[in-house]
Amino acid sequence: MTRLAAIDKNRITADFFDGYAEDFDSIYGSGKDRVSRFINRVFRKSIQKRYELTLNACRDIMGKRVLDVGCGPGHYSVALAKRGAGWVHGIDFAPQMIELARKKAEAMKVSENCLFEVKDFYAIDCNNYDYLILMGFMDYVEDARLCIEKAISLCQVKVFFSFPVSDGILAWQRKIRYKRKCPLYLYSYNDLLRLFYSIPGLKFRIRNLRRDFWVEAWKLQDQARQ
Repeated sequence: MTRLAAIDKNRITADFFDGYAEDFDSIYGSGKDRVSRFINRVFRKSIQKRYELTLNACRDIMGKRVLDVGCGPGHYSVALAKRGAGWVHGIDFAPQMIELARKKAEAMKVSENCLFEVKDFYAIDCNNYDYLILMGFMDYVEDARLCIEKAISLCQVKVFFSFPVSDGILAWQRKIRYKRKCPLYLYSYNDLLRLFYSIPGLKFRIRNLRRDFWVEAWKLQDQARQ
């Protein structure tokens, strides 16, 4: 795929999430509409579960540095900043998401510990982040291996990913819903095994949350930290 084609796909996805920002924000409990809350409980339970798993897995967060890739409206970033993270860097390609994240950090009085900006993940060259979070990001990444390798190269402790499950009624529903909106990439458990085993020097764990796989990964030389 050419660089121009990749930029076009990113622009399509960014435009979609710019328009979706307010509704997306409600998934984590901000929505007041009864129908929205029902849909979130029934069809999006894994989104809440992966949120809880990631926050709990960021052990000893006090003073740590975090990169939240595809940060959306800042739920992970702000929660970790409130728990004592020293520095949280949230990036997204949708400007409206970044604006929501900044407002959330200000409302929770953690804006001094957070930086939110529209930025290309592959342009990040700082490699002293303790944790990287890529939740709901791999859904829209065509070259998953390149993305994983990039994330691992920036991380000192662990990287947390989510990957959308390729089978079942929830996958079918997502395929229909996203068909005319933006590119979407789905995975089976075996897909993930092949993908992560193909990267030398990498350890990982996979959990099936029904709608998503939640994956934690780290470099082999960092195993003593686990």
